[in-house]
Amino acid sequence: MSIKKNPTDLRSARWFAPDDLRAFGHRSRAMQMGYAPEEWKGRPVIAILNTWSDAQPCHMHFKSRVDDVKRGILMAGGFPMELPALSLSESFLKPTTMLYRNMLAMDAEELLRGHPVDGVVLMGGCDKTTPGLLLGATSMNLPTIYLPAGPMLRGNWKGKTLGSGSDAWKYWDERRAGKISDKDWVDVEAGIARSYGTCMTMGTASTMTAIAESIGMTLPGASSIPAADAGHIRMASECGRRIVEMVWEDLTPDKIQTRQAFDNAITVAMAMGCSTNAIIHLIAQARRAGQDIGLDDFEKASRRVPVIANVRPSGDKYLMEDFFYAGGLPGLMSRIREHLHLDVMTVTGQTLGENIARAEVYDDDVIRTIENPIYKEGALAVLKGNLAPDGCVIKPSACEPRFLKHTGPALVFDDYPSMKKAIDDPNLDVTADHVLILRNAGPQGGPGMPEWGMLPIPTKLVKQGVRDMVRLSDARMSGTSYGACILHVSPESYIGGPLALVRTGDKITLDVNARTINLDVPEAELAMRRAEWKAPEPRYERGYGWMFTRHIKQANEGCDFDFLETGFGAPVEEPPIY
Repeated sequence: MSIKKNPTDLRSARWFAPDDLRAFGHRSRAMQMGYAPEEWKGRPVIAILNTWSDAQPCHMHFKSRVDDVKRGILMAGGFPMELPALSLSESFLKPTTMLYRNMLAMDAEELLRGHPVDGVVLMGGCDKTTPGLLLGATSMNLPTIYLPAGPMLRGNWKGKTLGSGSDAWKYWDERRAGKISDKDWVDVEAGIARSYGTCMTMGTASTMTAIAESIGMTLPGASSIPAADAGHIRMASECGRRIVEMVWEDLTPDKIQTRQAFDNAITVAMAMGCSTNAIIHLIAQARRAGQDIGLDDFEKASRRVPVIANVRPSGDKYLMEDFFYAGGLPGLMSRIREHLHLDVMTVTGQTLGENIARAEVYDDDVIRTIENPIYKEGALAVLKGNLAPDGCVIKPSACEPRFLKHTGPALVFDDYPSMKKAIDDPNLDVTADHVLILRNAGPQGGPGMPEWGMLPIPTKLVKQGVRDMVRLSDARMSGTSYGACILHVSPESYIGGPLALVRTGDKITLDVNARTINLDVPEAELAMRRAEWKAPEPRYERGYGWMFTRHIKQANEGCDFDFLETGFGAPVEEPPIY
């Protein structure tokens, strides 16, 4: 792209260039930090939003990677400014990171608005950091490039390859069944996460960084590079160099994040065997970009695009490290060209088609062809019916085929503690045909829609060899999870959605091929239950939680705050400088 800006056009010049007392203060404080005017004058100031923290194992390497980004910025003639942003550690933050995704989005947007910056490198990767950072940067609309943290190295235990999350659930069931020892369990703990980086299964982290790439917001191939690979360091420096060029080119997110770009993201997500969380985050980001993306777009793609990434949990063998060696996301996209809009712009200043023109696949078992998929349809299916009039989602590529069409009696739990207690009861009245239901776990009810949707199989059934059954909730689940889990039921039970009316023993019918989910109870009976239903007490009476519960939207709408969506009001003006 051609250069469009002059130094006097830089946004940061509003802070540094005027001959007045306020600009004097900005310049003198920069000099207080040891910078000479030559270091910023006429140069793009580049913010680096770094989500490193001591409580964020996925981003441990960001403490040094930020220096690699700075090196690239300086090489390209920019002036780097690191701005620490809220770090949402999926491992440690409670009650759930989803409660704080929008807080990070607000943090990112206001950091960029209030500081003298011309462009930004976003450093994230752990599940909610990718959508949170991109939501904020999309609303601010400065030149932006996303730097993915990268997946960690594959796990190992007794010569067996371990995958984040997926094998934790698997071996936990084996321990509950008495098949592995306490010592084995500790060794699994030590072997499943061997390096910095995000989950190395196709969980939410790898899903969302790949989606960022498929939208065009990362460098080509950036989302697939393992965190511990030297190529990741080189990519970080390249991000620094490229963002300076993007500022001169005035290449902003609104020129990249078109309707066609989001269509590409949905298509790629289906082919990857993506996390169910992709739906919520993609809808939110598209709406921030002014694009009307909804559940129907995912449903159309799921009928059209097969799963070709043989990566756990949809796949049965490989992990993200293998995916990288096999050609990574550019390789995968090269095999679904016919389903992509190749003429969309990306952060490189070139089109997606140009970015993947030379992409290859080096292992046909890791990245399959369309003619030989691991699942004939897309990773996700959207179901609707009287139990979920606004929709819910299942990942059919990661559940036992016998549950794709199923009728069974409900076993209902109103909260997680009562469910957890009952699951371990050896006398629990439950069979493998039951539909386990957890309610009051949605955006309002959780609060924050925690990853509780992969309800544990009752211990009684685990000992009988049962490893999957239908589970239904208004919660989310980890992208590393698997099984016949129906999630994101909308509207949620906490606000009186139909899930609130289900009683233990009611029959529920699921038909994934027909895309239906229904409660087999007469409407007259449901009307009577609806009249008897009473709203729960409010979760919060002050603070961020109070704001959250008054403004959070439902899962089918992306769980953004209503006042943050693009259509809520006029764009926010630049801050006055007096």
